[in-house]
Amino acid sequence: MNNPFLGTGVAIVTPFNNDLTVDYKALEKIVEYNIANGTDYIVISGTTGESVTITKQEKKDIVEAIITFNKGRLPLVLGVGGNNTMSVIEEIKTTDLSAFAGILSVTPYYSKPTQEGMYQHFKAIAEVCPVDIILYNVPGRTAKNMSPETTLRLANDFKNVVAVKEAGNNMAQYLELIRDKPEGFSVISGDDDLALGVVLAGGAGVISVIGQALPKAFSTMIKLGLEGKAKEAYALHFKMMDIVSLIFSENNPAGIKAVLNNLELCNKTVRLPLVEATEMLQNSIADFMTNFNKS
Repeated sequence: MNNPFLGTGVAIVTPFNNDLTVDYKALEKIVEYNIANGTDYIVISGTTGESVTITKQEKKDIVEAIITFNKGRLPLVLGVGGNNTMSVIEEIKTTDLSAFAGILSVTPYYSKPTQEGMYQHFKAIAEVCPVDIILYNVPGRTAKNMSPETTLRLANDFKNVVAVKEAGNNMAQYLELIRDKPEGFSVISGDDDLALGVVLAGGAGVISVIGQALPKAFSTMIKLGLEGKAKEAYALHFKMMDIVSLIFSENNPAGIKAVLNNLELCNKTVRLPLVEATEMLQNSIADFMTNFNKS
């Protein structure tokens, strides 16, 4: 069966105008740029999309806009998660998910549930969700790691739990998941710096931040990794190493928006409490992009 979550997915930004309204023209440019340059699927309303400062109406409008821009060309994934299980279930029940290959659902943040609490949270979601579910483990943002045992328990117990976006920057945890996962379950890297190593070890690909700015190079690297062509893939990895470090050096998505601004795809604006990339970071990004485009 064809896996819509194989290869390079991008956690798309939400571009803003200077007055902090959503910039739909820029959003269309970013979608088109990714479709034209090899991205395999698009993830809407994740951390990189500043989901926590987007209103419910804005989220609905952004979703409708991207569905329109995409015209069915790439699989779409919608971020639907939170630390209030009942609210997540309500959103799933009241959202038309027919245009989506799946949802990306983050582990509950702030509440710091036990492993059993995480299991019960996702159990409740799996029982009502009409599309496939990608679990999202990002302990640096949620303050609690979802153990491989909990992830694999969910994978084994629910047919619609089909993948995990693992973003703990922990290679040992990736390897444990890849080794022990059931057949048909995908381990997706949520760490741009580890993505190639994860793919070469048996992972299904990446949901990337930098990939939306360098879609051709990044998606080619992941494809080469999936084909086992490590030497060729690492040549691209080494070319992009510095920009991956740069975009996360202050905050996400200020860094990636600075790269997209350099590419004239959107401006640098983010919503508080985030702030724009510093001039020093913008200059470092500009220097990298100049050299990257020459090579």
